[in-house]
Amino acid sequence: MNTVYTETLISLRDKLAAHEITATQAVQACLDRIAATEPALHALLAIDADNALAQARALDAQGYDASKALWGVPVTIKDALSTQGLATTAGSAMLAGFVPVYDAFVVQKLKEAGAIILGKNNMDEFAMGSTTEKSAFQVTGNPWDMSRVPGGSSGGSAASVAACQCFASLGSDTGGSIRQPASLCGCVGLKPTYGRVSRYGLIAYGSSLDQVGPLTRTVADCALVLQTIAGYDERDSTSDPRPVDDYMAALGARRDLTGIKLGVPQEFFGEGLSAEVRHACEAALKKAQELGASLVPISMPHTNAAIATYYIIAMAEASSNLARFDGVRYGHRSPAPEQLQDLYVKSRSEGFGEEVQRRIMLGTYVLSSGYYDAYYRKAAQVRRLIRNDYEQALQHCDIICAPASPVTAWKAGSHSQNPLEMYLMDVYTLSLNLAGLPGLSLPVGKGEESGLPVGMQLFGRAFDEATLLAVGHVLEQALPSFGLPAL
Repeated sequence: MNTVYTETLISLRDKLAAHEITATQAVQACLDRIAATEPALHALLAIDADNALAQARALDAQGYDASKALWGVPVTIKDALSTQGLATTAGSAMLAGFVPVYDAFVVQKLKEAGAIILGKNNMDEFAMGSTTEKSAFQVTGNPWDMSRVPGGSSGGSAASVAACQCFASLGSDTGGSIRQPASLCGCVGLKPTYGRVSRYGLIAYGSSLDQVGPLTRTVADCALVLQTIAGYDERDSTSDPRPVDDYMAALGARRDLTGIKLGVPQEFFGEGLSAEVRHACEAALKKAQELGASLVPISMPHTNAAIATYYIIAMAEASSNLARFDGVRYGHRSPAPEQLQDLYVKSRSEGFGEEVQRRIMLGTYVLSSGYYDAYYRKAAQVRRLIRNDYEQALQHCDIICAPASPVTAWKAGSHSQNPLEMYLMDVYTLSLNLAGLPGLSLPVGKGEESGLPVGMQLFGRAFDEATLLAVGHVLEQALPSFGLPAL
């Protein structure tokens, strides 16, 4: 019983259904695991142990309900998602102690499906970072090597899943913030198509880029969580009304990769990619060929403009979204302002960290009247070209394959003093957010030198998460498992 936390979500669900384990036992096992790992890992900002156990006991008293896909499954939630009655800070001192009065759409969907929320995951402040080092409260370690970063901004979620503190977690992906930490921590992460999952209750960073998605230990687990949280929400004007596919059925419909064309973009396998990441991804592609897939060389010529385009658009949207935190309505309020202007300046200076302030300043600059056309408008035009690259490439293949990170997890603090170095770490993930298409990151091996996880991404057509998950599932089954970290 004491190792039930090592089960996959699907396996746990089956054992709950067969009455081999109770919801209370599953929750207690995760809470015990959290107690054992959290002093070193720092993956959670809030732990809701009493409520989680109370919910589990209530479920057990009612009896197993097959209509609830996640009945009794313990999960965690990135702290950017609103949770009723449970502190939500977005990793920022600006929102320290803030307790929402409503649940985000995805949190509501999890609860309706019978999931039990254990706590809230650490993250880079307002999702602005790639390591959790920009959190106002703590830095999360990587379960495979505690001296290294777990990625970000959903680093707490990825670390929590990899360390078996929970069976799934929800993150948000603005420029790779689900897929990159999934890669560095050796778990599965999915960024759905923009509009597939409601953003209602997500504290916004870049509204045209943000998407909520699952982090899990297997592709099948990921499919089940996505099945639960996807769908139309009238409270989100960007939510798409088209029906949700049966992702679990899609997994069972494919046994190999016969007939699948995998696009390999030369721009993602060029200079800057470490040898060990290249070798792991190439080995995975070779395995895909053995399973019946064909590799198609493709080119995405505007990839080199993606970093500049993304950061102009993301920072512009951040400067607008974070204007609401002014010390008047909610959030941190400076205790001794001399006048209204002083209240704004002091509250924002005290509440926001250095990286958030940097992005607000740059975003305000590119939106200013003298520079809007030169920067923001031009970035919006290039964004269209980047999406065209994806659409044209996907006319020649079914899925595009690429590394998720140019390197395996790096030492904490090694890039924290150079923002530009850190921005470059997102080179393989952020263009997908500009295009609004779905992307799945799955572990494909370990680095030959570092011994750390390597993740590969699968990019697909809009609203075709079913194909991504099916292909990812087949490939996952064929690749050797490298187990769980010995944390």
